[in-house]
Amino acid sequence: MRIAQVAPLFESTPPRYYGGTERIVSYLTEELVGQGHEVTLFASGDSVSRARLIPICRQSLRLDSNCMDQMAHHMLMVEQVFQRIHEFDVIHFHIDYIHFLLCRRYKAVQVSTLHGRLDIPDLFPLYREYRDMPVVSISNAQRLPLPRVNWQGTVHHGLPENLYRFHGEPGSYLAFLGRISPEKGVDRAIEIARRTGIPLRIAAKISHQDREYFEKIIKPMLDNPLVEFIGEISESEKNEFLGKARALLFPINWPEPFGIVMIEAMACGTPVIAWPMGSVPEVMEHGHTGYVVSSIEEAAAAAERAGDINRRRCREIFEQRFTAGRMAREYLRVYERLIGTAQRFDGG
Repeated sequence: MRIAQVAPLFESTPPRYYGGTERIVSYLTEELVGQGHEVTLFASGDSVSRARLIPICRQSLRLDSNCMDQMAHHMLMVEQVFQRIHEFDVIHFHIDYIHFLLCRRYKAVQVSTLHGRLDIPDLFPLYREYRDMPVVSISNAQRLPLPRVNWQGTVHHGLPENLYRFHGEPGSYLAFLGRISPEKGVDRAIEIARRTGIPLRIAAKISHQDREYFEKIIKPMLDNPLVEFIGEISESEKNEFLGKARALLFPINWPEPFGIVMIEAMACGTPVIAWPMGSVPEVMEHGHTGYVVSSIEEAAAAAERAGDINRRRCREIFEQRFTAGRMAREYLRVYERLIGTAQRFDGG
C-alpha cells in the first residue's frame, strides 16, 4: 500500500525531546515500512525515517529561532501533499483540521487522527461543518464532546516493542515526565512526595506559554530536598528514568486524550498512579498497571504500596495492548475500509 503520513512540524519526527504526536507518527511510519508498505513522510527536515521523507522546513519549528509564523509552514505542507495525491492510496493526516478545506475539493482517500482535546467550544461549529471528514480518535473518551462526526474508530497509541527495557526491581523515587502546565498536575506530584517522604524526580518541558506558571507557582515548590527538577530529557534517557522509578505519577487535571507516558512506564514495568480523567480508565488496569486515584490522600497511599504491583505484569499488559505493531494493524484496517468504500463509490 502507498501511504502518506503527514506530521506536525513543531517537532522533528521523531522528536529530539518532548513531542507526543510526532513521536507516534514516527512509530507508526517505521512500523508500516517494516511491514513492507511504501510510506512517504511529510515532516520537518531534521526528521529521521526509513520512509521517503519530504522535508517541508529546515528543522523543527520549536527549535528554529528564526521561525515567526508556524502556520505558514503547515499551509505549505498541505499544498505539497495535495500536489502529490496521485502518488498515494491513502493519506493519513496528523495536523488537526487545517487540510479539511482541500480534502473536500480533491478526490483522495484520506483520514485524520485527532491528537488533541476536543471539548473546546470553538471546535464545535467547525466539526459540525466538516462532519463528513473521516477521523480517528486516540481514545473513546476523547471523542465524547463530538459524537456526531465521521468517526472511523479508536486506535490507541503504541510503542515499538523493544524501545523500552523491562526493569524488574522498583526504584527509590517517584517520577513525573511530561510538561509543566496547570493541567498536568506537577504541583500535585510535589505534594505527594511531601506527604510520603519519597523523593520525586521531575523531567519536564517548560513551554513559553507556561513559563509564568512555572516561575510563580512551581519554582517556589522546588525548594524541597525531596524534589529534583531535571528539565527535558531525550528518548534515550527515558528508559532509565522511568525504569528505575518506584512509580510514575500522572496526576492530571484535564481530559487527557491519551497520555503516552503511561504506556512508556508500563513498557518498563513501572506502575502508574493516575487520576481518572480522560483516557486514564481506558489505558490503566487498576491494581495491575498501577492505581487510579481521586485525591492526594489516595495517591500518597498508592505511592507507598506501589511495590505491591507486579512489574512483570505491567510489561505483559503493554505487550498485549500497546505495541506499535498492534497500532499499525488497526490503522491498516481503517485504510483498507476507506479504500474499499471509495472504490465502491467509484463503481470499481
